[in-house]
Amino acid sequence: MGFEEDIADIEQEIRETPYNKASEAHIGRLKAKLAGMKERLETQQSGSGGGSGYAVQQTGDATIALVGVPSVGKSTLLNALTNAESEVGAYEFTTLNVNPGMLSYRGANIQLLDVPGLIEGAAAGRGRGREVLSVVRSADLVLFVVSVFEPERYTELATELAANKVRLDEAPPKVAITRTGRGGIRVSAPGDLSLSSEVVAEVIREHGVVNAEVAIREDLDVDRLIDGIMDNRVYLPSLVAVNKVDLVDEAYLAEAKAGLAEAGVDPDDACYISAESGAGLEALKARLWDDLGLVRIYMDKPGRGVDYEEPLVLHEGETVGDACEKLGGSFRQGFRYARVSGPSAKHDDQQVGRDHVLADEDVLRLVTRR
Repeated sequence: MGFEEDIADIEQEIRETPYNKASEAHIGRLKAKLAGMKERLETQQSGSGGGSGYAVQQTGDATIALVGVPSVGKSTLLNALTNAESEVGAYEFTTLNVNPGMLSYRGANIQLLDVPGLIEGAAAGRGRGREVLSVVRSADLVLFVVSVFEPERYTELATELAANKVRLDEAPPKVAITRTGRGGIRVSAPGDLSLSSEVVAEVIREHGVVNAEVAIREDLDVDRLIDGIMDNRVYLPSLVAVNKVDLVDEAYLAEAKAGLAEAGVDPDDACYISAESGAGLEALKARLWDDLGLVRIYMDKPGRGVDYEEPLVLHEGETVGDACEKLGGSFRQGFRYARVSGPSAKHDDQQVGRDHVLADEDVLRLVTRR
């Protein structure tokens, strides 16, 4: 019996086992075993030539992957937002390669990748799905593009990403495992943890850990515990763009919003656009900027003043030290101190060190050793 059959048997047993306190540990073991078997199957298939990804050079300040089913309008949207020339056709499977384009917005260069349309079973390799998903995993944000006529297909897309270990709009689980030489599995967790220490220990042992200190800092279920144990999950923000809204009236649009809600998407959180006519694209750009969490830093250059035309683009929460790393050269090696004016400063020209967190539209002057 091969991996596929073993996996199918375990999945069936999980479905058929009633979930309760008595079966919790058993189901936990099965899910942990299932995750491990899927990893080994994927490694096996990659080794036999089925796991290579598309070669896409990432450039710019951030990367967005456009994800959708075939013929949803991703190529048209890419062309409308960027300087790309992606082939567009009113038939399925137009996009056979990953087509990049660059969106220039608020001084930032944001790379958009139009990936081939995902089909059901992509995570298992259908339609070169694994190669496509490898590109998605390397992005900074996932932009789902769904048709106003088929909003429910978002579920299919999200399911394929989840099967490829992409976790959308959530933070990594707060789970830390420190292996020890003896003592078994010792669990430290909040008092309101839904899982028992026995279940936690069973899941961790299934992953080959016999002795360890396990620190859990949030309430979680078995699936999220397994995510916390595995080191190959990717956590990405996402946004849904509903395309072709110029082709429907308000009554039909209301039906589409109801379809989104049934698929688990807040209709008020989606963007409604027409890639063909350009409707809603400015609002979409603004949402992409906000969801990427980018900030503009205006550099005060000695003898030349403040450069407001080409800002240094960082991510929210990044510091003066991160700015030095991005600039490189003498700024990285010879940094002495910095002076900051703007939203993050207590006063104009505040002297700060590497750990100072910068904010959008700060003015930064770096002082280096000569």
